[in-house]
Amino acid sequence: MSFEYKVTGGDFTHAGYASSQVKKMLKQLGVDSTIIKRVVVCLYEAEVNIVAHAYDGVINIVLDADNIFMKLTDNGPGIADIEMAMQKGYSTASPEVREMGFGAGMGLPNISANADRFIITSEPGRGTSLEITINLSGTVA
Repeated sequence: MSFEYKVTGGDFTHAGYASSQVKKMLKQLGVDSTIIKRVVVCLYEAEVNIVAHAYDGVINIVLDADNIFMKLTDNGPGIADIEMAMQKGYSTASPEVREMGFGAGMGLPNISANADRFIITSEPGRGTSLEITINLSGTVA
C-alpha cells in the first residue's frame, strides 16, 4: 500500500493530518500499539517541521508486511548544519512558531530515537528530505 499527502507551509490548522490518517490505518490493520506510537511520533514531528519551516512538501508512505517507509520532501530553506540540527534543543523556528508551542528543537532527535532507519539530506536554499523506516515485525496481515 502507498499513500501521498501534500503539506502546506504555515498551515498549522492541518499539521498532523497525515500522521492521524496513518495512525487510523495502522490501528485497523492490527499493528502493535508500541509500533504505532513510534510511527506517529516520527511522522508528526517531520510533518510539523514542513509546516513550520518550509513553503510546502510531500509525504509518501509505503506500507508492506515488514516495514512502514516514510519519505518527506520539502521545498524550503534547507538545513545548513544537519549535525547541529540533530542536537536536542537546537531550533531555527521563528518566534511566531515558538509562540504556538512548536519549535522546541526536539523534532529531529525524536525522529532519530524512534526510527529503525533515518536518513536526512538537505541542500540550503532548496529543501530537505527525510527517509524514515520502522520495522513492523510482521504485524500487518
